[in-house]
Amino acid sequence: MADDTLEYVGLGLYWNELSVGQRFRTINRTITETDLVNFINATGLVEVIFTDVTFGAQDGVAIQGRPVPGVLCYAFVEGLLAQATMQHTGLAMLETNLQVKGPTMVGDTIHVEVEVTAIRATSKGNRGIVTTRNDIVNQKGETPITYTVTRMMAGRN
Repeated sequence: MADDTLEYVGLGLYWNELSVGQRFRTINRTITETDLVNFINATGLVEVIFTDVTFGAQDGVAIQGRPVPGVLCYAFVEGLLAQATMQHTGLAMLETNLQVKGPTMVGDTIHVEVEVTAIRATSKGNRGIVTTRNDIVNQKGETPITYTVTRMMAGRN
């Protein structure tokens, strides 16, 4: 039988406990060759740039090495955020604007740095709309991907 007096751990952030300007970051995630292969096969992103290790050696190709799809990085950091900030509190993703500024490669270690840029209550229920700017940062301190996202989040009663 469940003990309702025990405090839950691992719950997400509530919209009414956030503040504009608040910043936080996730833990790191290293992208492996297995991650790349599994992702491109699961999604059908079987572009030659991701499946042919000799492709980068051809004349005129700017990227050398094993690049990964930008959407893989986005998916990984959204997973890190879901684990850390949205369990039981993330209700809906409403809008995203993603900018890929540079490549991410197999072997890169990424995390996401988040800044809350807007918060407002919804017209009904204990819910809020939260907008954040999310910078995906690699082990070199570079930011290959930036995105803004607007979500509906639950509030604390």
